[in-house]
Amino acid sequence: MIAAALALVSCNPEIRSARGLAKRILGEKASAVRFELLEDTQKDTYELETVGSKVVIRGNNANSMAVGLNRYLQEYCLANVSWYDYNPVELPQTMPSVPSKIRVEAAVPQRFFLNYCTFGYTMPWWNWDQWERFIDWMALNGVNMPLAITGQEAVWQKVYRKHGMSDEQIREFFVGPAHLPWQRMCNLDRWQGPLPQEWIDGQAKLQKRILQRERSLGMKPILPAFSGHVPAALAETCPEKLDTFRVSYWGGFADEYRCTFLSPMDPQFAVIQKEFLEEQTRLYGTDHIYGVDPFNEVDAPFWDPETLAKISKGIFDSMTAVDPEAIWLQMGWLFYADETHWTDENIKAYLTAVPQGRMTILDYFCDFTQIWKRTESFYGQNFIWCYLGNFGGMTEIEGDFHQNEAWLRETMENAGPGFVGIGSTLEGFGVNEPVYEAVMAQAWDTGISLDSYIDNIADRHLGRADANYRAFWHKLADEVSVSHPYTGSATVINAHPTLTGKWHWTTDIRKGYDISKAVEALELISKVEGESNYLDYDRVNIHRQVIGNCAAAVRDRFTDCYRRGDRDGMLKAKAEFLELCDSLTSVLSTRREFSLQDWIDDARRWGITEEQKDYYEMNARTLISVWGDSFHLCDYANRDWDGLVDTYYKPRWEMFFDAVIAAFDAGEEFVDSRSTGYVGYTPGGTDPGVTGPALDYDNDIWDFECRWAQVKE
Repeated sequence: MIAAALALVSCNPEIRSARGLAKRILGEKASAVRFELLEDTQKDTYELETVGSKVVIRGNNANSMAVGLNRYLQEYCLANVSWYDYNPVELPQTMPSVPSKIRVEAAVPQRFFLNYCTFGYTMPWWNWDQWERFIDWMALNGVNMPLAITGQEAVWQKVYRKHGMSDEQIREFFVGPAHLPWQRMCNLDRWQGPLPQEWIDGQAKLQKRILQRERSLGMKPILPAFSGHVPAALAETCPEKLDTFRVSYWGGFADEYRCTFLSPMDPQFAVIQKEFLEEQTRLYGTDHIYGVDPFNEVDAPFWDPETLAKISKGIFDSMTAVDPEAIWLQMGWLFYADETHWTDENIKAYLTAVPQGRMTILDYFCDFTQIWKRTESFYGQNFIWCYLGNFGGMTEIEGDFHQNEAWLRETMENAGPGFVGIGSTLEGFGVNEPVYEAVMAQAWDTGISLDSYIDNIADRHLGRADANYRAFWHKLADEVSVSHPYTGSATVINAHPTLTGKWHWTTDIRKGYDISKAVEALELISKVEGESNYLDYDRVNIHRQVIGNCAAAVRDRFTDCYRRGDRDGMLKAKAEFLELCDSLTSVLSTRREFSLQDWIDDARRWGITEEQKDYYEMNARTLISVWGDSFHLCDYANRDWDGLVDTYYKPRWEMFFDAVIAAFDAGEEFVDSRSTGYVGYTPGGTDPGVTGPALDYDNDIWDFECRWAQVKE
């Protein structure tokens, strides 16, 4: 009987998945833990208890067991699991026991993670090893609703073939790999296409592995549905006249890259929706929750409540005609990004045209503004409170632990029954992983205070308690990481050179804290004795931030010397600024998290021929530098990376300093071209306010940026 019972337990798929996770994370020490299934729980629940020689982790499913395992690792083993596969899990020699039984329930049923943009700014080049660790990280942190948009181009290829489009037409419609998120959001077509067929096929294979693993760990992946974006060429191959319009310009891109939108009221919309969902389900299965996001940062055809209601009803009806269980997951970003058009009346019409409970809204940017407050909790639709926290994969230390906790507590108390989840919608991973872990931890009623949680970050990053390390993390959480990022967060080193202020909205050098506090944090961590992978990372992370923070004052000194006519002072400030760039590179070169070469190597790995490898590298370089075909998004994805600072940012500043000094020597005023006052200036053109060395510099620097991105010879 006992043997039969044990055999039955070992065959349970939830326990089997939890064991597989433990083996990947703990290696041989996975034998120290045992998993058991909890039944008849009303909420997601985990338990920890030492029974005999084993630590028993119980949960109502594999996801809850994973959260229990993470609690055991962090609190008792003082061990940390990074979302990067190359970072080790540093375990104690002897796996500790749990002194008394712990039982924890989830505060919310749904825990969402990712953003369309993350698939461009962080993950476009990932292979299975990288995805495997990240999926494990998501499970350990309780994520059960990950966005899963990899490989959808393979589905679209099948659909568009049915409508008479050739593979050449279809692949020309697709953009380059790193830019695919913005095509999926109806922002951009054709840019750096055609998309190679081996990419389409390889991503489809990868997506199958991603989904299988996510589902095995108790997750319901969010797959896409048809939102209305179609190739312009579809009108030529479709026998029926289509009710389409071209969306508004986006990101400064030329007209040839604008997107085409098919009205949800057109009969062909439901046809394409049916074909897409059926093909996708055949290829990837379904969990009946679909991400559909029309009009992200582009205009709807009409801005009246009646038409918006018809559009959302048409989209929903087309989904449920194929999948009667369909739930529509909608980004709430559009309500924030275009408040002029998305009035409360328009939002209400758009949302209430869908039956209550059949749409879930991601309140996308709650670290800045909580849309649920102005919309009566989204007029009865369910919503998930989301922390964004990073734009473009940028590397500023930001994210307010305390505000996140307070605003989440307020939401739990006041938002009503429509509040069903907590999530994170980071555009890129950046450098602030513990902030995201802290947000996701609040989805569980642990009873752990924020101060104790911050202590534990230090403890698990070192493997033991250390007063100086705890003081460092409190300094960071209480006095440095106390603001939320702006779009364009950067140090001045990463910003396009300019004499004062910021050159464009894509690089914003403001700091939400007294930079002397970062210096104090660096002094505290320098006193920590011992070594660990995560201590080393924290040292590098705060050190490179301190270096970057110094640069603005040096730039301003250069400008002051220029205005006072102090040529020697200009030369001295120039040399000091470039030395800061070198110091920053030296620090960055010690950690893979800050490596341009890793980004490029990952991109080139997807190619078979040298030509393909070069294409992927060009696309990878473009995204993190010029971004598009004009200056409008240039440097939006700026980041402190070894290989980027020394070959891209530093040479730009050297060109700038030399151009200002040349203007000074020629007796000409140097005008900051294409700065805030010159938005709209076209590279290679003329501007009445920009002449001589300033104009030459402006043309030269755009040419340099394009050559660095390899979009020019």
